[in-house]
Amino acid sequence: MKSRFQYILLLILAGTISSCQFRKDEYVDFTNIEGAKGLKFQVIGQNERNLSQGLPNDCYLPDGTRVNEWKGEEPNDGRSIRKTTGTTGAGFLQELLKWSNQNDIIEIVGTYPSYDNDWNPITLSGKVMLPKKGHPKRMILVSHYTVCSNAEAPSNCFSLEGVLVNLGYGLIIPDYMGYGITANEVHPYLVMDMTARNVVDMYLAVRPWLDAIDRLPEDPKLDLMGYSQGGANTMAVQHLIETEYFDDSSLDFISLHRVFAGGGPYDVKATYERFVNTDTAGYPVAVPLVLQGMIKGNKLKMELSDMMKPRLCDHMDDWINSKKFTSAQINQLIGTKVTHELLTDEAMMQKSDKVAELYKAMTANSIVAQNWEPEASVYIMHSMDDETVPYTNATRAKSKWKEANITYNFGHYGGHVMTCLRFIVAVQNLLIQEEEERKKYEQ
Repeated sequence: MKSRFQYILLLILAGTISSCQFRKDEYVDFTNIEGAKGLKFQVIGQNERNLSQGLPNDCYLPDGTRVNEWKGEEPNDGRSIRKTTGTTGAGFLQELLKWSNQNDIIEIVGTYPSYDNDWNPITLSGKVMLPKKGHPKRMILVSHYTVCSNAEAPSNCFSLEGVLVNLGYGLIIPDYMGYGITANEVHPYLVMDMTARNVVDMYLAVRPWLDAIDRLPEDPKLDLMGYSQGGANTMAVQHLIETEYFDDSSLDFISLHRVFAGGGPYDVKATYERFVNTDTAGYPVAVPLVLQGMIKGNKLKMELSDMMKPRLCDHMDDWINSKKFTSAQINQLIGTKVTHELLTDEAMMQKSDKVAELYKAMTANSIVAQNWEPEASVYIMHSMDDETVPYTNATRAKSKWKEANITYNFGHYGGHVMTCLRFIVAVQNLLIQEEEERKKYEQ
């Protein structure tokens, strides 16, 4: 039954994408390249974008709002969160589109093999984004931020990070399990090892496909990037690569160039404690997402009803697991940011037996709790005013990785969404700066 459902989804997705209008000049049909048949990455559709007229309507922000419907407003929680800049959200969007005439963007949706939480084989989906002409300068493996509706999954929309293709870079963006062709599955939110492996598996599947279609990057080294949930997962991906794919004699060897992480919950336990201690959940949907991810993803011996009050527990399937609603819509349905109105009395008691078990799972899925220090160069950005992912995550990362080659950029940068735009602009500028420095060196 499950395979039939996935097959139907594949047909719908392929048909939707294939129905788009393409330019005929230099058009390449990536769905039908002979040398790419039989590889792990199987193309099911493609699309072409041009951002000269702005971002497309199917581009979503981390709060589930469409970019073109966003008013640029910050959350009103009584704090002054624009202490260092008067730049508006519209200003950051303009900055993102500064290079929009550089390249047309080819989006290729495909599937690849990976594993579920029980190590059973599973087929997942994702998107590759390439400049229309020539070889990409380098590939960027993107771990996307929290999405709730399947419409926000990378294979079904234009990911905001896609603006970087205009600089000549290629992007690989997995959907994660629970989205794309596996939308009927529960997404194991913040289950670190499995999600990181699903992401790396897509890169390993796409790399020989790029060779087969003659689009290998000029620089074989890989960049990693992610914001919010994707920021934490990006660091987990780096951990996985540096501990399992470091042998340069192996066919699966991965050489990292640079890592960009922003606004990430690097310490899941600290994030949950902030919900409880402040009795405030600035991003209410995170509460059921985290609890379901930890309980089901780690097979804890407890029920969701042990931790969540009926107003959440009774609506998990229709609000969250249906993948019909964006996080913005679910937050409206939840209707409160008061934590004790969402959690049971036992869940609010940090010394209860069930919370202790929950904390063990949260610690096991926190990248800062691992006995590891990043080797590749890392850029980490976090706003002190982040209402969604508490700033304590950033300070714990800095305390943990004291000796690593990490550039930390912390400041009063506004709320979670505003900082996401600032983060992508920062990555864009860092890539440009690096290229300019390389050209000067070569002269």
